[in-house]
Amino acid sequence: MASSPPENEAEKAPEQPKNITFRFCRECSNMLYPRENPGENTLDFACRTCNFSEPASTSCVFRNELRNTVGETAGITQDVAQDPTLPRINKTCPACSEPEAVFFQSQQRTAETGMKLYYVCVACGNVWQ
Repeated sequence: MASSPPENEAEKAPEQPKNITFRFCRECSNMLYPRENPGENTLDFACRTCNFSEPASTSCVFRNELRNTVGETAGITQDVAQDPTLPRINKTCPACSEPEAVFFQSQQRTAETGMKLYYVCVACGNVWQ
């Protein structure tokens, strides 16, 4: 007779995958790229311009989600809030009330929609128009 799994295992929810984020150099603001550190056998993120590097918090550097729905904000990730090249504005986030956001124009223009301005909260990554 097979025994049932312990209650604490049955109650565990499946672990959600962590988001993969872009990382930027603290020294020169360029993008950091994944690189193997063969001496310590670890994964680092390194700048190709100034040789700055930092250890990776996870070993996942790419995820291909096949069943991801494409919406109006397709291509806009929460990471754009950390991009130092985007302009910033004092606009309150509707989700967390943070007073600062980055903004940019939509790249998915069609004849029917026209240009749209998107805001991304620097604190929580919420995207709104």
